[in-house]
Amino acid sequence: MASVTIKGLKKIYDNKVTAVHDVNLEIKDKEFIVLVGPSGCGKSTTLRMVAGLEDISEGELYIGDRLCNDVAPKDRDIAMVFQNYALYPHMTVRDNIGFALKLKKLPKDEIKKKVDEAAEILGITQYLDRKPKALSGGQRQRVAIGRAIVREPKVLLMDEPLSNLDAKLRNQMRAEIIKLRQRINTTFMYVTHDQTEAMTLGDRIVIMKDGYVNQIGTPQELFNKPVNLFVAGFIGMPVMNFFDNCKLLVEGGVYYAEIRGVKFKLDDFQQKALKQNNQQATDIVAGIRPSHISVGKGDLSATISVSEMLGSEVHVHASSNDDEVVMVVPTVDLKQDLKMGDTIQFTTQPGLIQLFDKATSNNLIWFDKTSADNSAPVCKSYDF
Repeated sequence: MASVTIKGLKKIYDNKVTAVHDVNLEIKDKEFIVLVGPSGCGKSTTLRMVAGLEDISEGELYIGDRLCNDVAPKDRDIAMVFQNYALYPHMTVRDNIGFALKLKKLPKDEIKKKVDEAAEILGITQYLDRKPKALSGGQRQRVAIGRAIVREPKVLLMDEPLSNLDAKLRNQMRAEIIKLRQRINTTFMYVTHDQTEAMTLGDRIVIMKDGYVNQIGTPQELFNKPVNLFVAGFIGMPVMNFFDNCKLLVEGGVYYAEIRGVKFKLDDFQQKALKQNNQQATDIVAGIRPSHISVGKGDLSATISVSEMLGSEVHVHASSNDDEVVMVVPTVDLKQDLKMGDTIQFTTQPGLIQLFDKATSNNLIWFDKTSADNSAPVCKSYDF
């Protein structure tokens, strides 16, 4: 197995368009890293440069201790699972999985053993003598994964492998990949545009936008400590609520967040962090996650436009001045009917409010200013 080290990676196409800007990433041996972001953000291009399917314009790529910029894809000891399965239609499942081993001219009994082991891990033993056309989408994707893992690669690359499946199959295959990860000792790089996949699969997540890395961290770090507005809005479902035209106030050395004329005294941690950062009063965008809103009390008000009953919880969409607000209300806490047109009161705990600088969109507490020139802003840590 192997680590992957990416230093200053860039991709510049012939038309002078830069698709990937200065990516720096250290992936540990056997770590599961997920690259996530909207379409066109550069995540698949980054993966393809690691695979050797795209030339590296600038920077260095190490797999283990080996510089691989000019190493042919077949010699990098990696395997890749594609979005469209890329199976040979005229071959059986057994022949598809064992094809790479056959090219290596391994003995037939060794190929059979490896194929049987991979099929057992993926639960497709009963399909080994079928052709791909006789399989469902989820079964075909299992075959594609089997063809990759049977080679026992140092690094397993997956490029949106579940995007062609329906919602139920995606959930099932996501669980299968989690199980697979526990059974094979390899390093994973996984690309997706689905933040749910990223949050459930990744040890760490790399969030990309417009070819730049915006933040690298664990799922919990990205959820609780987003370094900027983009990360905060991308991670979490439903997405974070943003209240524009708010203020960070300093009164008598005490910090307050003012949202729609209501002042929230920030908690002890926020007070210490802002003081350590020597933060001055400023215009902010306040971020509050839908699950962090308490309905039926408080000094903020909104008018309900849509109420979605989802069984265990209700998603309430409401308008508060110029802001659209989504609130998640557990049905066990529901103390009133939530009908369209009704006005409701709501509030939140001050410690759960995220504070974003209006001018820069950076988080006033979690954005580390010392990393501003780095392609991957890091989350600030504190010593108190």
